[in-house]
Amino acid sequence: MPTTHLLYLHGFRSSPASTKARMTAAAVTQRHPGVTWLCPALPASPRQAMDEVLQATADWPLATTAMMGSSLGGFYATWLAERWGCKAVLLNPAVHPARDLAAHLGDQTVWHDPEQHFVFEAVYVDELLAQEVAHISRPERYCAVIAKGDEVLDWREMTDHYPGATIKLLPGGDHALSDYDQHLDAVLGFFGSAGGVETERLPRKRKAPMKGPSCSRCSSYLLGTSPVVDAGFFWLNRATTSACLRLRSALVRSSCA
Repeated sequence: MPTTHLLYLHGFRSSPASTKARMTAAAVTQRHPGVTWLCPALPASPRQAMDEVLQATADWPLATTAMMGSSLGGFYATWLAERWGCKAVLLNPAVHPARDLAAHLGDQTVWHDPEQHFVFEAVYVDELLAQEVAHISRPERYCAVIAKGDEVLDWREMTDHYPGATIKLLPGGDHALSDYDQHLDAVLGFFGSAGGVETERLPRKRKAPMKGPSCSRCSSYLLGTSPVVDAGFFWLNRATTSACLRLRSALVRSSCA
């Protein structure tokens, strides 16, 4: 089912003015003008942030709603996706922000506007703990772009938290995903378009034979009909072995045969 409503949740000390939020908003407006877009400025309190999001989206059709989240926003998006049962794209998502942000109590500034201040209180750590999702329920609903070069979050912890999900693991990169423009098309493709065209996702298990080469270690297949190739990396099911993350260019070329 095509996406008609898209929610974007920014990260800690970020805002709707972030580069990724603005780039995504522009792409959605230009390519899918019929899609309802929302990127709210989230308050410091996690409970208040989610209450405001739930109120703002109260009349959204959940069957055609999708969301995106960056860093702490990815944590929020996971909480919402489990509640709503909809698709979510996560960009270097925080997994245990209560642990990570406990050392950042007190006065903070917004990255994109140092004149804006807010206070991150100790009670907010408890609110984050209450929102933690121990295990995702339906991995096929999730897609994550994760950079091994993330200087803030551990890429192993991120990938381990989403077993069976569609993962795009970048060999380098950074927490901000400075090369986000190179991944935006594939990110939006995961949702399908407003025109009703869905992008095929890699299944957790495939019983029927499929064309194309398979990995000798785990027998996972490359689908020539899916936008899986990007700079030698693939959208892969995390249930497969990590040895499959980089395949030879010969396999890339033959995957569409």
